[in-house]
Amino acid sequence: MTSPARALKDSGVVVWRQLIQLPRIPEVLVFALIQPVMFVVLFRYVFGGAIQTPGESYVNYLMPGIFAQTVAFGAVASGIGLAEDLRRGIIDRFRSLPMARSAVLVGRTVSDLVRNAAVVAVMMGVGLLVGFRPSGSLGAIIVAFGLLFLTSFAFSWIGVVIALSMKTVEAVQSAGFIWLFPLTFASSAFVPTDSMPSWLQGFAVNQPFTVVVNAVRALFLAQPVGNLVWLSVVWMGGISAVMIPLATRQYRRRTG
Repeated sequence: MTSPARALKDSGVVVWRQLIQLPRIPEVLVFALIQPVMFVVLFRYVFGGAIQTPGESYVNYLMPGIFAQTVAFGAVASGIGLAEDLRRGIIDRFRSLPMARSAVLVGRTVSDLVRNAAVVAVMMGVGLLVGFRPSGSLGAIIVAFGLLFLTSFAFSWIGVVIALSMKTVEAVQSAGFIWLFPLTFASSAFVPTDSMPSWLQGFAVNQPFTVVVNAVRALFLAQPVGNLVWLSVVWMGGISAVMIPLATRQYRRRTG
């Protein structure tokens, strides 16, 4: 068997290992759903009446941002899961097996992508219940989901790098949210960026999370897309191109 084929097969085994744990530990999926549902309820019914989104209802403006935030927060789960495997010695067991070393990291990120896809599907149903009404074509909506999953994959590698750089699960959890909160809240996910102070707008408009949110929102709501899709792909591709080699190097250093 060629090396790439072996790595692909081993990665598939690790993905399957991660996925079969979900029915056995259902609280992992339950708590992954609780947080985005809480954000939907809070922003839709508590803050929504005070937030103006000209030309579009707030719930239609909100839900694409919630979808993007959900997959971004999945990066924290990726880091915590890997840190927990390192703590319990699972990674040492993998190292003793005749398997591709890349399979551990690839399997983790791909399985988390599948989990995030399931969570986003449920959140779509929640959005429809609270009044979200996408008007984009089926093709545009499929592209929007593709961008969300690409974001999930890219951000998961950031979580992996953090997990491999920290010594405890608690540190991974804290560090995981430190970079995510300013990225998600100082963006167009929940409020228009033109409502922010001028000193913050420069960052909010040009950072990658806003680009993805704007692209997903335009696709869902049949708005002009321009070059937002390509910019999103470039951003996420660039993040992956930096984080995957960095994660691989950190993994080699951590596991010897």
